[in-house]
Amino acid sequence: MRQPLRVAVDLYDLHRWFGDDYRQIIEIAQLADELGVDEINVTDHVIMGEAVDQYPYGTFRPPLDYPWFEPFVTLAAIAGATSRVHLTTGVAIAPLRPAVLLAKQLASLDVLSRGRLSVGVGTGWQKAEYDASGIPWEGRYSRLEEQIRVCRLLWRESPATFQGETVQFERMHAYPRPYRRESIPILFGLAPTERNCARIAELGDGWVPIVQKPDEIAAGVAAIGSAFTRAGRDPRALGVRVMPEFGFDSAGRPDLGATLAHVPALYAAGATTIVGIPAFFCSGPDEIRSFMLELVKARDSLVVRT
Repeated sequence: MRQPLRVAVDLYDLHRWFGDDYRQIIEIAQLADELGVDEINVTDHVIMGEAVDQYPYGTFRPPLDYPWFEPFVTLAAIAGATSRVHLTTGVAIAPLRPAVLLAKQLASLDVLSRGRLSVGVGTGWQKAEYDASGIPWEGRYSRLEEQIRVCRLLWRESPATFQGETVQFERMHAYPRPYRRESIPILFGLAPTERNCARIAELGDGWVPIVQKPDEIAAGVAAIGSAFTRAGRDPRALGVRVMPEFGFDSAGRPDLGATLAHVPALYAAGATTIVGIPAFFCSGPDEIRSFMLELVKARDSLVVRT
């Protein structure tokens, strides 16, 4: 049986509405909690170099002074002000954080939110960010793998011992554990190459694709699903969080209705969560409520039809 569709609101670029008072983002999250939005999503950069022309996915639009609020701190503040909406990252550049610290951060946030956390992880794209953080750019994929192995180990065993290429420890104890479970759902923001599909099947619970077209999503879901099957896992358990391709109005502006028209095809292709970014569709906070209601309506109407 297919997973029911979920909808998420991404907080990207909302700071421009609030000036220095970014704490108003908490009210946005509370509204999402009230209106039935399933997830709040926060993006991540730790530090930014000036060579943004090296961005591999087109034009990198955020300016150098964009305030990338630390995602786990931001989600912790949201967790304390909400009770239902789930919290996630899309994606956190995990290798920039020590593995044992990442395990502690995520478990703490999961406990404080009473089990509402899932986390999207990836390797990022800018070498300068790694250099400034004192982390080798080379071997970042292996480092990411080891991080997730360390997290899952520390979340279930004590004392724990790990001997890897980048992390080594013996008989260590890490608490708290995730809230009422042995693990936290982890989604990988990686291209669906054969190697990455195997990584997701071994270590992950889902996929955060950079692509947006239904046929590209379907191809990636099929490849990861096959890797799940080879790993002895049910491919129907794969979570897939997708931002729809924009639709535009006659004036060339992003149009929410035209964008949400892609949702049925994306769900049919294997998407399980649809991400909406209000900064692209709303002129200010007064339009957030109607934006969220449209997201929820798109989700609920699809449930009725299917």
